Formats: sequence, structure tokens, C-alpha cells
Amino acid sequence: MTVRLLSGSARGDYAMRSNRGGAFEVEVEGAVAGDDYGFIPTDLPLRADPLSRWQPEGVHGPSRIVDPSAFEWHDGHWVGLPLSDYVIYELHIGTFTREGTFDAAIAHLAELEALGVTAIEVMPVAEFPGRRNWGYDGAHLYAPQSTYGGPEGLRRFVDAAHATGLAVVLDVVYNHVGPEGSLLAEIAPYVSASRTTPWGAAFNYDELGNTEVRRYVIENALYWVTEFHIDALRLDAVQGIVDRSPTHIVKELCERVHEAGSALPLPRAVHVIAESDQNDPALVRERGCGGYGLDGEWSDDYHHAAHVALTGETEGYYAGYAGVKDLARVIERRFVYEGQFSTHRGRPHGAPAADLGADKFIVYLQNHDQVGNRPHGDRLTTLVEPSAARMAAAITLFAPSVPLLFMGEEYGEIRPFLYFVSHHDSALRDAVREGRRRELRAFGWQAAPPDPDDENTFEQSILDRSLAPTPAGTERRALYRDLLALRREEPLLRPGRARLGAEWSERDRWLLVRFDAWQPGTDVRRGASENGHPRSLVALFNFARHQRDIRLPAPDDGARWVPRISTDRTGYGGALEDLAALLPDAAPQVARIPPLSAALFSASLASPGASTAPSAAAAAPAVSAGTHGRR
Repeated sequence: MTVRLLSGSARGDYAMRSNRGGAFEVEVEGAVAGDDYGFIPTDLPLRADPLSRWQPEGVHGPSRIVDPSAFEWHDGHWVGLPLSDYVIYELHIGTFTREGTFDAAIAHLAELEALGVTAIEVMPVAEFPGRRNWGYDGAHLYAPQSTYGGPEGLRRFVDAAHATGLAVVLDVVYNHVGPEGSLLAEIAPYVSASRTTPWGAAFNYDELGNTEVRRYVIENALYWVTEFHIDALRLDAVQGIVDRSPTHIVKELCERVHEAGSALPLPRAVHVIAESDQNDPALVRERGCGGYGLDGEWSDDYHHAAHVALTGETEGYYAGYAGVKDLARVIERRFVYEGQFSTHRGRPHGAPAADLGADKFIVYLQNHDQVGNRPHGDRLTTLVEPSAARMAAAITLFAPSVPLLFMGEEYGEIRPFLYFVSHHDSALRDAVREGRRRELRAFGWQAAPPDPDDENTFEQSILDRSLAPTPAGTERRALYRDLLALRREEPLLRPGRARLGAEWSERDRWLLVRFDAWQPGTDVRRGASENGHPRSLVALFNFARHQRDIRLPAPDDGARWVPRISTDRTGYGGALEDLAALLPDAAPQVARIPPLSAALFSASLASPGASTAPSAAAAAPAVSAGTHGRR
């Protein structure tokens, strides 16, 4: 092995020596930050550094030396946020702005913070082939994408986010090796000899020579935390990470990341979040209880149940979801599928997770997968009426879990988010096209998708920010801002802070979710106020296309229900002018909910001297046998 310095005063070739651990090394005096270099393995042409911090000419170009201590950080005060305080906004750097760079994205951080977002989730940025990619084809795990702004651009982005009060979540891919530009398989047993993934060669976590492979991946996770001040890592598709070692790589990585956060000069909370389609509660169980100890897990069940309730779609992986009933189930029990037979999968699926806190789960109505894995990248805004899209915002933001929004959702973006690549190899481009068609057919979609390699596919996916200042965009943004303000103001809407109960009618298409304060060791009744906050809230969702009268549960201690917000208000694009219309005087315990809308009510103590006796309406049963479901 030889290292070749391609620029700078130390330009030239330097023979390397193999140490006892099998690594080749040499110290080159005079090599400095900014110099380009590469490695020359025996009988092979120049190769980039597998641990390159910067690939300014892309995956096939030389590596560039970076001084990781040169950047002047300004976030010395930043201690991170608990995951329960996260309101996540997922974005793709390349399509979030027309420029497609970290620096261009910085200009929009303040407006997201003003909206009520607390964390930005960035889709993968490890160097990928070409200029256009979702990021899951990263070939150089340590090199932030050059076309986005490289390592210094990412540092500026994170520094600016922290200055704005926003945490940064980075999506990382440890289940497979990128299909173009990676050198790992050439130089050592980084790739599994016995297994692959649907997306490419799998990392070798448990076969011969796996020690340095595990180190390569774990130190990559620590690298983002220590050198780039990342606050949380989202591990892509952990169901594709197969490891039969005594300690699974995901478990070991999580423990090391937590330790790294605690060991920083100013210790801060650093979280590890998993994406998995397996409904596996072991990922977020405590290690002492046999779990992996991760902080959070994406919940596809929440998305699927809500999507079916809103759209009526039952094709592909939506098969087997019952809509309103299953949305109630997932709110109360975390998963819909807890081991029962799945029609789509053709086998039992999932395991019970009702004992786990809701703050362990990330919920969403849109994200890059659920939008981008439709053949034409349809956003929910284009699939349902505006009123239903407004209700969808409340379904996400009134959830008892950690909410995630997808870029552009807050102003009603209608442009699609499509799957796109820009591989250099023509055979690989053909394989991606065919693979994409097969994948969509497996999901249940028969329509042919746009060509992933066509630049127009990428161009169509760039946000159209001209929609934001329109009346419709302004109203939609006002709704999100007010929903998030309520979420901040009401402790019971925070993940893990309430005891939950749900009632529903599948026939009449409504859902009621009650949030009651926990009362361990006290005799404070649930309807009373505490420290100025109600001890009960009720969220109502009307999925029907006409108005519904829904009986509210009776609050205790002389309290009465007070409407707080409706997604049908005129200021949000709806028709409701006065919240008082939600509670007709003749039946104060019956809420009149407009079609395709959601409303939130809080229990408020009655005025002095008012009767505390329950009304006839309040005394009536909450549901009728045989008509409604109840948990």
C-alpha cells in the first residue's frame, strides 16, 4: 500500500507499512489540511481514503485532508434537548432549497423555530455518487456530501441550528454499503460474504475479520457526535442490520453514543433512534430488561392507520389496517400489530409494546419514505381535501408521541417528493430503474414510476416556496403554529405525560382521545386544574364528510369542557367562525364537530356558585353498545 500526496509541499508517493493489526500506516511530514491524497493498493489504481473526511470531487475523486479542530464553534452553551421535547422536521438538503446546500438551508432555520419545531432531521449526507440522491447510497461514511457544502458546510449548519435553539438529527445508514464508489470490499472483509440487503451489500458485523468493521461503523457514529455536534442519530432500516454476535452492533453503538454524549466537555443528551418496519419493542426497551436501550423508534403503524382513515386506501402495505379503530389502538398500545397475522406480510407481525412510554415512538403522517415510495411521490395534500389535510396536522401534533413533520408540510406543499439518483455507471442506473419498479410492485403499486436518473425527477421534488406566502399557505402555517403552541402550553400533550383512553365509532367515523393526568399517590381528581393547567384534555376527530355530534366524557370536580382549537376555524381555511359553536347550549356535554376536522377541549373549573351536579347529558353512557368501539 502506498499513499500519494497529490498537492502541497509534501507531494509524492510514500510507502506504507503494515502493523500487527493489519492496518497500513506512514507518517508524512509536511502534509497539511487542504492537501489532496489517495491510496494505491497493490495492482490497483489510485483509491480514495475509506475514512475520508472530504471528497471535493465526488466518490471517485481524491480525498482532501481536513483539520477537524479548525472550525470555530459558537454552541458552547448547548446541552441538547430531551427526546420528549422534540418536534422533528425532516428535510432533504438537496431539495429543501433551490441551491441545495447546507448554507442555503440555514436561512430557513429561524422560521422553523418560530413555527414551533425543535429538531431538524437531515436525510443522509455521507458522500454519494453524483449530485442527486436521497442519500442512502453513501459510499464514504465519514465525508459530508461535497455538493451540499462538505464538512465545513455541515458544521456551519449545525452551529446555526444550535444558535437558533434547534437540535439536529442525522440520518445514518449502517445496514448496507453504497453500490458505487465504496472501496471497502476491495481492501478488507468489510462486506458480508453470506448476506445482502435489498439495497446492496451488507456490512460484515459477525463474520471473520469483523472487529475492525464494527469499529469503523461505531466510530462513524461517534464522529458525528464529537466532530459535528450532532444531537441524535436516526439509524436507517435496522431490520436490515443482521448481527449474530453476543452483543448486537445496534446495541453496542447506542451504548457508545450515550457514553460519548456524557463524556463531552459540556455533557449533553445524545439520542439514538431506529427506523424499523418490524414493530420490535426490544429496540427501545431498557438494556436491563433485555432490550437494546435505544431512545426512540419510528412508528409505521401510526402512519398506516391514520393514512387509511384519511384516504381509504387499502392497497399494498395498507392492507389489513382498519383506519379509525386501528388509529385508536396504536394511540393506546403503540402498535396495531402485536403478533397477529398480517395480510400484507402473510405471517404474524410485531410484538406487544403497550408497557412502553409513548415518548419512545416517533409518529408522522408524511416522511420521505411514505411520500417517496409512492410511484408519483404524492404528498398527503394532493390525496385528500384541504379540510382533511388540516385534520391530519392535528392527528400528528395531538399524538402522545414525538411528532415528525416532512419539509413543506407546514404550508401545504403540493410538489411531489420522488426517488432520484445520479449514478455514473450506466449498468447501475438500469439496475436501479428495474429495482425501483420491483420494489413498488412489492409495496402493492403497479404504476410505473418516473425515471430515477432523469434530472427532471429531481427538479420536480424541489420545494416550491412560492406557495408559502399565498393565503392558503399562510392559513396552513398558522394552523401548525397554533397547534404547536398548544402542544408547548399543555403538559398533557407532551409525550409520556398523560394517561390515555380512546373511544371511536368505525361506522360513524369519529375518534375521541382523552388525556388524563397521572395521579400516583394522590387523591386529586382528574377534572381539576393544577398549576393553571387542566388535568384532562379531549381531542375529537371527525373523519366523516358531514357534521357529527359526539358525546364528551363527564369531567370531574365541577369542571366543564372548554374548546381550545378547531382545525375548521376560518383563520386556518375552514368555515367555523366561533369556537363556542362546538358546544351547543342545549347539550353542553355534546360536541358538534364539523366534517373532516379535529378539535381539542380542556377541562376547566366551573365559575364560583355553579352547580357541580352532572347534567343529564353527562350522566348518559359515553357509547352505545353495538355501535361504537371502546377501550
